[in-house]
Order: sequence, then structure tokens, then C-alpha cells
Amino acid sequence: MTIYRATVMDTPVDPFGGGALRAESDIAIAVADGRITARGSFAEVRAAAPDDEVLDLRDGVLLPGFVDTHVHFPQVRAIGALGMPLLDWLEHSALPEEAKLHDPAYAQAIATEFLHGLTRAGTTSALVFGSHFASAVDVLFTQAEQLGLRITSGLVVSDRLLREDLLTTPERAYDESVALASRWQGHERIRYAVTPRFSYSCSSDLLEACGAAYKDIDNAWCTSHVNENVTEVAEVTRLFGGTSYVGTYQDHGLLGAHTILAHNVHPTDAELDMLSASRAAVAHCPTSNASLGSGMFPLAAHLQRGVRVAMGTDVGGGTGFSMFKEGLQAYFIQSLLGAQGMSLTPAHLLHLATTAGADALGLREQVGELSVGKQFDAVFVAPEADSPLGVGIWHASSADDALAKIFALGTPADIARVWVDGRQIKHDTW
Repeated sequence: MTIYRATVMDTPVDPFGGGALRAESDIAIAVADGRITARGSFAEVRAAAPDDEVLDLRDGVLLPGFVDTHVHFPQVRAIGALGMPLLDWLEHSALPEEAKLHDPAYAQAIATEFLHGLTRAGTTSALVFGSHFASAVDVLFTQAEQLGLRITSGLVVSDRLLREDLLTTPERAYDESVALASRWQGHERIRYAVTPRFSYSCSSDLLEACGAAYKDIDNAWCTSHVNENVTEVAEVTRLFGGTSYVGTYQDHGLLGAHTILAHNVHPTDAELDMLSASRAAVAHCPTSNASLGSGMFPLAAHLQRGVRVAMGTDVGGGTGFSMFKEGLQAYFIQSLLGAQGMSLTPAHLLHLATTAGADALGLREQVGELSVGKQFDAVFVAPEADSPLGVGIWHASSADDALAKIFALGTPADIARVWVDGRQIKHDTW
């Protein structure tokens, strides 16, 4: 057993429901076989296990591992292509890069870069938008399993309006999805997600095939995009004869508690009600929404109608893997919305980056907080003492103030160590 001695911050009670930041100094967390077995004052926990190893982390802050609910594996080299709205960006930046993953050697290199990006940023669980090529999805799962991250992903499918080399058929989409799931579903920390790219690029027949795969694959997840860009939304409505964007997924059996749809910047009230009734969740992607000019996310409207919301980086429309950056951008957007926005506290930002994502991904019993009985997925933030963040943390007026500075100033370079199931996957010599 290992005892971690640290200042610990997490959000076991939803701040949107009235919970507060749980912040405790000189706390000991005892971990055995990857699971937290005790939490309390260092003196109490140490007295119960006087011979166990102690890792002293009091020169930083220990947070739960981050949960990214929307990030694209093939787009790691497309980050930072600015100045284009969604459909232009897809055509000129993202899709040409995604087409290169037909080459297994290229897919291997991209998977390594992608998973390294997640790990450096402290992301321990992620819902990953996979590749249009089954061979590349196999590569992602293989490397993720070796590294130990919690990854939910699958084959991305489209049959119209994209470049020809990324298109499939309903029959092939179903067969390849089921075959991938049969190889990977049930592997430790790996789960399968049926992944229609978006209704814009999927015919009704293809969505029907996705719905069949979602039903036939045991414990499957489903992810896609929705209501991201006004031009895209209008075109989906035209393509589906007036059906709402969310309705296209509902009509094909793809909406449920295992569904996470990214963006939803421009929903109608009826769509929010559909999402709420189905228990589907929305991945809010703040930097992507800003960089592609998609719009400002109506967080208050989602929560008022009972829609679950978590957070995603949306690499490569988003501007990096850091959940600190996403949290800060979410704060900015809500501030700019004025009366239509929400006043977000540091606890809200940590919740969106950890417990909300764990809940959306059905991992709430395992991760998202650092409580007894949870798996030890954790991030150790330890900036240089004389850096702006280091100075800010040590001179903060309160725990909330320190956490605010972590989100305002923190980068992957400030994350010294990362653990999944108690196994350290990033250390401060990287």
C-alpha cells in the first residue's frame, strides 16, 4: 500500500446542485491495488499503516484525473488551423489529415502523439472520436491499453458529403463496428462507442445501421456531433426533411444514457427536452466553439432543462489537450453571455473537468473524485515555485483562490505526475 500525503481538491457533491469544493490540507490517501482504501488526516492514516510507503506531495496540489468527453484521435496534427468556420475547416484541415490514417504506420505515429498529449495534460479517461479506418482504431486501442488510459472510442462512419476515401456503406459500417467491438469490448479500461460522424455526413440508412450496432453491441456507447454551426444545422434540417438535429439521432435509436453529443451550441428547447428525457449528455467544447466561431454555449439552458453537461477539448478544432484551458474558456464564455450565462466558480470548472465527465461516461462509481472506494486516477499539479502559478498558489487567499489560479495559469507543463488505477503514467522527469 502507498500513502499519498498532499493538499487535495475535488468535487464529490455537484457544485451546480449546491455542493462546494472539497479542499483539505495535509490529507493522506491510502491506495492498495489501485483503489483508495483510506482518506483522512496524515496522522490517522499513517498510524493505521506505519510501515507503508509514503509519497510526500505537499509541494503541490492533488486533483482527480481529468475526463475529456470529446477529443479527436486523428486530428492531433491539425491543432491550430485558425480562421475557418466548421465546414471549411473540415474540408481544408481536418479531413485531409484524417485520410492519412489509412496507412498503418502513420496511424501508429498519430496514436503515440495523441495519447502522449492526453497523458501530459493529465487526462486519464476520454471519449475519443476514432478514425474512419478500422485498422487505425485497432492501433489506438492497442496503444491505449498498453499505456493504461481509460478510453472509449470506435469507428467513425459517414456515407455522404465528405471526401470519397472517408466514406463507407451502411452494411460495412455495421460489420466493421461489430467486429471491432467483438475484439475490444470487455478489455480492461477499453470500451466501444458507435460513432456516426454527424448527421450532415450520414444518410438515414447509415444512421439506421449505427442504431442497429448500438443495440447489438453489449454495453455500447454512442457519440457524435450536434448543433455546432448554424450553417451545418440548417443543412441537417434540410437533409432530413425538417427533423431537428437531435431528432435525427432519436429517430434512429441513438439517443440514450450511453450517448454523448458534442457541442450543442444552437439547440431548441424541444431538443433540450429530448436530451433530458433520454439522459443523453452533452460535451461542451469551449475553445473549439471559439476558434471555429461556432458560438457561445447556453450552459444555463441545458442545466435548467436537466441536460447533463461535461467538458471536452475537441482536439483539433480545440486548441490543445489541457482541461485547464477549456475550463478557463468556459468561464470566459459564460461571463460574456451576461444575463444568459452562468457565474462559474473554480469548483464548477473542476467538476466539469472531472466528476461531470465521469458521470457522463458511466464511470462515476470508479473515478472523478478522490474518495474511499474509488480508483486512484489522479493528477499532481506542481509548478515551479517562482513561476506565476507557483507564486499564485502559495500566496492564494483560499483554496478556491488557489484553484482559480490553477485554471487561469495552469498548463500541461505544471502537471508533474499522473496516475491511473494507482499506476504512475507520467512523472516529473518527462
